[in-house]
Amino acid sequence: MKPTPIANPPNPWASTELEYLDEVPLAKVEIFEDASQSILASNDSPDLGFRFSANPYRGCNHACAYCYARPSHEYLSFGAGTDFDTKIVVKRRAAELLRAAFDRPSWKGDLVMFSGVTDCYQPLEASLRLTRACLEVCATYRNPVAIVTKAPLIERDLDVLLRLHRDASVHVAISIPIWDQTLARALEPGVATPKRRLQTIRTLADAGIPVGVMVAPIIPGVSDEGMAEVLEAAHAAGARTAGYVLLRLPGHVKEVFEARVRTALPLRAEKILHRVRETRDGKLYDARFGVRGRGEGPYAEAIAQVFEVTTKRLGLNAGDDDEWTRPETFRRPERPEPQLSLF
Repeated sequence: MKPTPIANPPNPWASTELEYLDEVPLAKVEIFEDASQSILASNDSPDLGFRFSANPYRGCNHACAYCYARPSHEYLSFGAGTDFDTKIVVKRRAAELLRAAFDRPSWKGDLVMFSGVTDCYQPLEASLRLTRACLEVCATYRNPVAIVTKAPLIERDLDVLLRLHRDASVHVAISIPIWDQTLARALEPGVATPKRRLQTIRTLADAGIPVGVMVAPIIPGVSDEGMAEVLEAAHAAGARTAGYVLLRLPGHVKEVFEARVRTALPLRAEKILHRVRETRDGKLYDARFGVRGRGEGPYAEAIAQVFEVTTKRLGLNAGDDDEWTRPETFRRPERPEPQLSLF
């Protein structure tokens, strides 16, 4: 199935040479510089299992129609549709800013998530290497790290991941929300195939890196049909943990997602949208904490039950939740004292 373009809803608040290791992006990418003076973002959401995250990029060339982060681009005077996919904002000083954050006396070595918003291993990372530079800082300071990505590009940084695993702690979750390759290509056109992502799980697991699978988001009427297969294949490839999040469609993501579904999957569109509403009390989205990531109603409960039964049968999530988060490993590297001048 040929990928289809995504509509770009209007923004209500609006007034380099590259190399790619896998597939070339679907559209020309424009790079914009981010002048942020910090790299760490904090949150107190009860739905998230981490407090601090680092995002070297804003926007994502993976072009997943369902990405919950799309509305964040509107704060930059861009759109949540094709602008999000092609106008990528980069933090070139990401590693420098992370080092400065770790040097502050207030930093105690909490786990840092890469990334809380967009994929830190999206295609631009192949040439810009911002995520790798940040991970090298984490390895130098022995700071615990967790990573969620869809990209096989993470295999490039296996050497840094092994340092983190040895001296601090690291956990990688590979996102595989859709098992059927045709459906995956329709909704996440800039991402490697599900089977290629399974190979990444195997590569990391064989190297000894703690790795899991995120079946996220679960798209009712699409990915729930293959959820058990994803979990079984990931377990066979070496995944030790698994998680899922129900499809979230905040802001203009609803319009982007519906437009893509109706264009790319016209025969399934009404079924998909109906199923989504079944899990959201007749709406396409419910932003309440505790509900937004799991949904409500019989259909959402059935999804949760399949996940729980399958992971229990496979022995996923059977380890200690704290085994890869050890803040006490954090150390600031020693630096030589500056030599005083004789004159």
